Amino acid sequence: MPIRLTSLVALHSLWRPAVTREFATLKTVLPAAAGIQNSLRERGVRLTRQRRILLDLLDRSGKHLNAESLYQLAKEKDPKLNRVTVYRTLKLLKAGGLIDELDLLHFEGDQHYYESRLKQEHAHLICLRCGKVEEFFGEPLQKMRRQMESSLGFKIVTARTEMGGYCPDCQSQLAQESAEKARAGHIG
Repeated sequence: MPIRLTSLVALHSLWRPAVTREFATLKTVLPAAAGIQNSLRERGVRLTRQRRILLDLLDRSGKHLNAESLYQLAKEKDPKLNRVTVYRTLKLLKAGGLIDELDLLHFEGDQHYYESRLKQEHAHLICLRCGKVEEFFGEPLQKMRRQMESSLGFKIVTARTEMGGYCPDCQSQLAQESAEKARAGHIG
């Protein structure tokens, strides 16, 4: 399947270096929709226009979408698409091991979010204040996996890592709020 210009632009926007004091990682995520579509075809699943729309949205949104958000975005592309199609497609993809259903620390209650399983293994970092979700890719995750396998004797076949904390913006806002409270306490 030839790569379209929009695919190259989308792929380029996903390259984002992240450097820390201890190590450097380069986030490289390849478009997963083609892989999911090929897997479904191999299993004899019909790829309707509506399913292709949903797969494309899951792959290209750059967000972790819940079923309702996915439905609203898909409805913009095809007004005839209904919620049942979204839920059935998500169930089919999940049962086939092609997408993961995430709860993201239940930040928004019992909401579930979806992403392709064809991505490189990664951790989710969720801001407990604003709900921002960052994905972390890198060797430390692989090292942790190897350590658990060797020390506990497990053969890990899948992993999901979620961590909660505060993003840089919220850390700044919390520090500012704390300083304001301290000043107000001294004044009053």
